[in-house]
Amino acid sequence: MRHLALKRGFGRTTSHRIAMFRNMVTSLLEFEKITTTLPKAKELRRIAEKMITHGKKGTLAQRRLALGYVREEKVVGKLFGPLAERYKTRPGGYTRIFKLGYRAGDAAPMAVIELVDRDAANEPKRRTRKPAKEEAAKA
Repeated sequence: MRHLALKRGFGRTTSHRIAMFRNMVTSLLEFEKITTTLPKAKELRRIAEKMITHGKKGTLAQRRLALGYVREEKVVGKLFGPLAERYKTRPGGYTRIFKLGYRAGDAAPMAVIELVDRDAANEPKRRTRKPAKEEAAKA
């Protein structure tokens, strides 16, 4: 029975799991949208929401707590600057999870986790492939 077992282990050691989520929360705050497995996204949501709450409070103690978890100083600056401003009136629920389906290799359920109210205009442009007919015509 899983009484009082609140966290998922993911089949990793404690240090590996902590490092994985530190990297994931840093990437989520930096890019505001990442793709991962559904269980990891659900666990990441808990951590990311706490980090954004630290950013909203904005005290030196909160900044030091965030710096102790998030890997990059520029991301902490973003957390205490633009992200704190964006969510200052929002009482919680800073992330959103979309289910994507199943990964081809191992059928793991995949999901996208993103920050709500994010600016989609600042997203990097994806390179698209030209149709085969256009490529053949130019060659």
